[in-house]
Amino acid sequence: MPTKQRNCLLARLAIVVWLCSSTAHAETSAQDRDRLGKDLTPTGAEMAGNTDGSIPAWDGGITKAPAGFDPNKGYTNPFASEQPLYTITAENVAQYEQLLAPGQIEMLKRYPSYKMKIYPSHRTLALPQEEYDNIKAEAPGIQAVPNGQGLRNLRKSTVPFPVPKDGLEVVFNHKYRNTGLSLQREFVIFPVQSNGSFTPIKWFESRTFGKVFTDGPPSVAVYYLQRTLSPSNVAGEAVLLHEVFDESTEKRKTWTYNPGQRRVLRAPDVGYDTPQFNSDGLATIDSFEMFNGAPDRFDFKLVGKKEMIISYNNYDLTNKSLKYTDIVNKNHLSQDLPRYEKHRVWVVEAALKPGMRHVYAKRVLFFDEDTWSIVHGDLYDQRGSLWRVQENHSINLYDVKLISLAAQIDYDLQARRAFAMFLANEEKPVRYEVKPRSFYSQESLRRTSN
Repeated sequence: MPTKQRNCLLARLAIVVWLCSSTAHAETSAQDRDRLGKDLTPTGAEMAGNTDGSIPAWDGGITKAPAGFDPNKGYTNPFASEQPLYTITAENVAQYEQLLAPGQIEMLKRYPSYKMKIYPSHRTLALPQEEYDNIKAEAPGIQAVPNGQGLRNLRKSTVPFPVPKDGLEVVFNHKYRNTGLSLQREFVIFPVQSNGSFTPIKWFESRTFGKVFTDGPPSVAVYYLQRTLSPSNVAGEAVLLHEVFDESTEKRKTWTYNPGQRRVLRAPDVGYDTPQFNSDGLATIDSFEMFNGAPDRFDFKLVGKKEMIISYNNYDLTNKSLKYTDIVNKNHLSQDLPRYEKHRVWVVEAALKPGMRHVYAKRVLFFDEDTWSIVHGDLYDQRGSLWRVQENHSINLYDVKLISLAAQIDYDLQARRAFAMFLANEEKPVRYEVKPRSFYSQESLRRTSN
């Protein structure tokens, strides 16, 4: 296999590396666990709203799809009648700096066309009651494995540390958040050129959490298959992954399929600051879904919680009548589409450990308190300068009760370019079929890739 092609396939592998840890952590106390469903929501957020009412109390979220919902047309906006409360621009940004991340402020100042339309806040997260029960039941026993090798005693919970004591526990919550028990989806990724042009690269993903299979080994956390569908020069490349909870006892298993050789090969993992596949060098492997992979090269400091303007409830962004050229403009998205609201976020500062290598010396990550998703990231270079800005345009998928990404955009301030991921406006709706465990086998990978 040519070196360049091999590197591309290896780079794809690390996109789906999820487990992490560095040192042992205290279990959630029984006292903290008993707060869930009382002053804390079942996922660990503050139940109450804020003092001035601009952030409401959590009332259970959206528990069913609104009338007229048709997945073939995108998600119906339950707040379509609402108008923006105000709009933040370069001219008035000084009034709102206390509610913004440095990266948001820089985007507003750097690009006059970048703006943020602020709408009323809605805490829409609603998970199945079974998930709330699992979070509460498993929290007291979950432990991080020393030396960055995963978690122990986690089987069904989607929030291992609902009352986090440090920054790394918050990162674990992001990694194991509810992303769907089993799904198949198509979406596009593409680097945007400095003149605004781009070529969509279509991916197919199938992912099933190990807890779905009663006949599977309990050590497997997730089964994952990814295949490139287009353009033709990369179509057919595929990756299969069996991710495990605890790598101190069993290593993850990864295979690749090369359409030129028609061979399935066992492959090593690639991660950290390796350039992300098809990103044109605008993003790193561990920036996929805002942050993924082993966190052992950084020290994670839990700065605290704050109120912040973040992208949220982005139903309009998923409209199937939109073309990608309607969404992506030169330098940034069409900012009439994203919806911004005020929410509470956890702030975690990740500093590169002495002696460790990474292109980022520091990352400041902002986690939504309800969903534990990273909603914004500011990434700094070795000189301490803000280099890249990440935006997670999240959406509540009310038909299946989970929060997902309508889009992730990584803005490279130095290159004045953007890298877009997860847009699916021109693709088929997500399917939540449970594939048999044999679908995630080497034989299936070879058969379905030909």
